[in-house]
Amino acid sequence: MTDLEPFAGGEDGSSAMRWAVSAGLMAGGAVATAGARRYARARSVARPDPLRKEPFGTLHTEPIIVTADDGVELIAEVEEPIGAPADAPTIVFIPGFCLPMDCWHFQRRDLRDLGRLVFYDQRAHGRSGRGARQNATIEQLAEDLRAVLERIVPTGPVVLVGHSLGGMVVMAYAEAHSKAFGDRIVGVALLTTSPGRLAEMTLGLPAALMQRVWPVAPTVVNRVATHPLAVRRGMKADRGIGLMITRRLSFGRADVPTSLVKFAGRLLSSTPLDVFAEFFGEFDRHDKEHALPVLQTVPTLIVAAERDMLTPADHSRAMARVLPEAELLVLPKSGHLVQLEDADAVNAALRRLVDRVHLAAEPGKR
Repeated sequence: MTDLEPFAGGEDGSSAMRWAVSAGLMAGGAVATAGARRYARARSVARPDPLRKEPFGTLHTEPIIVTADDGVELIAEVEEPIGAPADAPTIVFIPGFCLPMDCWHFQRRDLRDLGRLVFYDQRAHGRSGRGARQNATIEQLAEDLRAVLERIVPTGPVVLVGHSLGGMVVMAYAEAHSKAFGDRIVGVALLTTSPGRLAEMTLGLPAALMQRVWPVAPTVVNRVATHPLAVRRGMKADRGIGLMITRRLSFGRADVPTSLVKFAGRLLSSTPLDVFAEFFGEFDRHDKEHALPVLQTVPTLIVAAERDMLTPADHSRAMARVLPEAELLVLPKSGHLVQLEDADAVNAALRRLVDRVHLAAEPGKR
């Protein structure tokens, strides 16, 4: 289906490299590695793993091919509803950067009573095809979303749920297709994402250091992407540290089950480094704050994580100020992969969002 092969660096090392490079951590690697080693020693006593038998990565249905406007083939899957009301909206889940559709494991497992669920891999991610480099843009990803909707949800109400890059795609879709909101698009959830200003992230490093790192990060990323074998060898040399970095940058709690951290590592490592490099510059260019008012026409949920090192919680608070009627859920102990780390809280918030969508659809309520 696609010529992409997972980056064979292992579930721990390559995923850690992706998170690290994505914010210029390469330049502050000595600080991060030293901290990770101390953290690894502190966590040397094994903890029980309540998710050790969870069937991560196994929830799949028959793939559906969606052809984007430039010919790229996207892979989507549908979970038909169980016990949902007849007028339930279709809920479309848009993954974040370097994440395939499996990042929605707990939502796919637990939310089928809300309505029809649609999952897909963004271009160059997961099993979807890869397009020309000039089309590696958030705006093109928004048009890919349009193609998914036209192919799989041609009629009826839709709720869009975007995590990280997926949330940015929702904003770009709102910018390009504002008239769909309040008509076809009846609800939106934005999870640990940002409308822009991503150069402000620090990953827990001194702000002054990150201000120096960020301008050169794209160059570092491109150089790293041209030497994947060296990266693979380097990270495989210390898998324990790779796991610790993945845990630290993906999650907020120190006691996240190891099986969940490894699952996150497998997801993140499924995207090749050169694809990572193609999209990286989009985060510096991303600026969609002006599109947020479009979302005022529909019930909106904003989920932030206080310990998110990649999309700061303050960015979510800023979005909530633009959208005062949106529900703002700030999870104090969670990190960037909030839909995995705090799945119960996220799922409960999505249920409240769908309840608001149903209420808004009642006569005289919209």
